[in-house]
Amino acid sequence: MVDKNSQRLDSVFRALADPTRRAMLHELAAGPRTVGELAAPFEISLAGASKHVQALERAGLIEREIQGRVHVCRLDARPLHAGAEWIRHYEQFWTGRLDALEALLRADDARKAAATPAPRKRASRRKKP
Repeated sequence: MVDKNSQRLDSVFRALADPTRRAMLHELAAGPRTVGELAAPFEISLAGASKHVQALERAGLIEREIQGRVHVCRLDARPLHAGAEWIRHYEQFWTGRLDALEALLRADDARKAAATPAPRKRASRRKKP
């Protein structure tokens, strides 16, 4: 069974999977933009930009306000927190695994160093006058 939180997380990651939508979010972090302003850096139509905006809206990452014929978008970064928490869980998992691997490698290096005899000093081969 898929719960509502999982569906929200899926929509956030789906929205972030597209580089155009990530660029739009980056622009919105600087302040509100119209759909036309969001479309301008890309070779896409307003209809194409609107589809990206809709995906961001479904994920809850933006809010759109209609002012006459102009659609103004604002960033709502709160849903990103759930994604960050999900990633943090796996970051802790991998940090623990890598720390354990490092400890094993250090112990192996120490064991090898203890088992290797110290190099002997060579006697000087100087000729006596």
